[in-house]
Amino acid sequence: MSQDPIILRTRGISMLFPGTVALDNIDYNVWRGKVNVIIGENGAGKSTLMKILAGVQQPSLGEMRLNGEVVQFNSTRQAAAHGIGMVHQELNLFENLTVAENIFLGRELQHGLSPIDEATQQARSAELLKRLDQPISPKEIVANLKVGQQQLVEIAKALAEDADILILDEPTSALSKTEVDILFRVIRELTRQGVTIIYISHRLEELMAIGDVITILRDGKFQAEAQVCDIDVPWIVREMLGSEPVSSFLKPGRDFGAAILEAEHITCVNSAGNTVVNDVSFQVRAGEIVGIYGLMGAGRTELFECLLGTQRNYLGKLWLDSKPVPPRLATAERIRMGMSLVPEDRKRTGIFPISSVASNLTIASLWRRLQRGFAISQVDETAVVASTIGNLSIKVSSPDVEIQALSGGNQQKVVIGRSLLTNPKLLLLDEPTRGIDVGAKADVFRMMVQLSEQGIAVVFSTSDLKEIMAVSDRILVMSGGKVTADIPREHAEESALVSASAQGF
Repeated sequence: MSQDPIILRTRGISMLFPGTVALDNIDYNVWRGKVNVIIGENGAGKSTLMKILAGVQQPSLGEMRLNGEVVQFNSTRQAAAHGIGMVHQELNLFENLTVAENIFLGRELQHGLSPIDEATQQARSAELLKRLDQPISPKEIVANLKVGQQQLVEIAKALAEDADILILDEPTSALSKTEVDILFRVIRELTRQGVTIIYISHRLEELMAIGDVITILRDGKFQAEAQVCDIDVPWIVREMLGSEPVSSFLKPGRDFGAAILEAEHITCVNSAGNTVVNDVSFQVRAGEIVGIYGLMGAGRTELFECLLGTQRNYLGKLWLDSKPVPPRLATAERIRMGMSLVPEDRKRTGIFPISSVASNLTIASLWRRLQRGFAISQVDETAVVASTIGNLSIKVSSPDVEIQALSGGNQQKVVIGRSLLTNPKLLLLDEPTRGIDVGAKADVFRMMVQLSEQGIAVVFSTSDLKEIMAVSDRILVMSGGKVTADIPREHAEESALVSASAQGF
C-alpha cells in the first residue's frame, strides 16, 4: 500500500484571540517529502498556523491529522516527539551559552546521574555546522556571532532533532546569498532523505526557487494552493493582495535641498581588530532617499551605528544640518539633534516586548512632544498614538496590547512610527523590510517617499536589489566596509550593483 502523499492535514482550524480572529476555518495540506511554501501578508495567520503545528499554541477549533491519525499537541515537546520541529523567525538562543550548549539545550547528552557529555555534544555540533558549511566553533559563545551566523545555529539546532517535518519561518532573513545557497542545498538534501519542509518567506523569487507546493493565506483564511511549477510571481501577488506589485515608488523630477548629513572618512575597527567601516565619505541632502546596498558583512549596520553613536569608537567627521557631531556625543543627544534609527534586529534592539504598543511608540519622543512641565500629557499621548496607528495602518485591537503579540510587520511599523515621532531631520533605516510581506513593504516605501517629500533625509540599507532600485534616488554600494560605488538612480543597473558589492571580498 503506497503512502499518502499528504503527511499532515488541518481541517477547520481556527484561532481566536481577544478582538481578533487570527485563523478562520483553515484547511491546510502538507505534502510529504516536498518543500511546502506558505505565504501571505503580515497578519494573514502564517506564524499562528505554524505555531499550532509545532505545539506552541493550541487551536480554538478544528483538528490535525498526522499520517492519517488525529493528533493534538499541548507542547513543543509533544510535537517534537511526533517528528515536528520549528525554526522561528525571531532568534531563540541563549547568548551567554556556547553554540553546542544551545544546540543541545533541554536534551543534553548524559547517562544517568553523570555530568553532561560536553565532548560528544561539541563533536555532534561540529558535524551539523560542517553540514551547513559553516566554520563556526561549537565552543564559541553565541553573543559573539553575527545575526546570520546565529540563524544558522538555529537551523543546526532543528536539524539535530531528526525531524520528519521541519518548519522554517523566514530562515534566510539575515543570511547572505552564499549562506542562502548553502541552506537551499541542505533543504534539497533533506527532502531527498524524505524530510518534509514547511517554508515561510516574503522573498517571492526565493520561494519560486526552493518551493514545490505553495499555499497562500489572506486575512486568516485559506486563499489558494498550487504547484510552484504551474504559477509565477504575479500570480502569487494577485492571490495575496489582489493587485500587481508596484516596481517604482519615485516620481520623476524630484528636488533636493542642502546637505543634511555629511560624513567624511568614517572608519571603525571592531573588538576583534577588523576594520568594519573603512574610510567612508558621503552626503545626503534634504528630501533625498539614499539606499545603501551590500551583502551581510559589508559594513552597513556598523556604519549606521557610527552615525547614531551606538558605536562611538570611530574615526572621521560628521555634520548634521551643518552642525558638527562629535564622535563621543551620546545617542540621546544625536536624536535631539534630529537623527533617528530603525534597527535591523527588531527583537533585540527595536522593541520592548512586554510593553504596550502605545509605550513602544512614544518612549523616544516623550521629552519633545508630550511633556507638560514635569508630567506627561495623557491626552496628547493618546492622540499621538491613535494618529500614528492610523497613519501607518498598524493592525492592533488596542494600543494597550503588548507589542510582542503583533505580527512582525506590524511590530516594524511601530518601530518606524516611534522614530517618526522624534521629528527627525535624518531617518536611518537598517533593513527596514526584513521579515515583512509585500504589502507591508509597499507601505514602508510609500512612507519613506512621503517623508522625503517633507524634506527629511532618508538613508536605508538592504541586500535586496529590487528594493534598492524601487525607492532610491541614489545608491551607495558597500563591500568589505568600503563604499565601492555611488550611483544616481537613472544610471543604476543591477549588474553594476552586484559587481560593486563583490569588490571588497
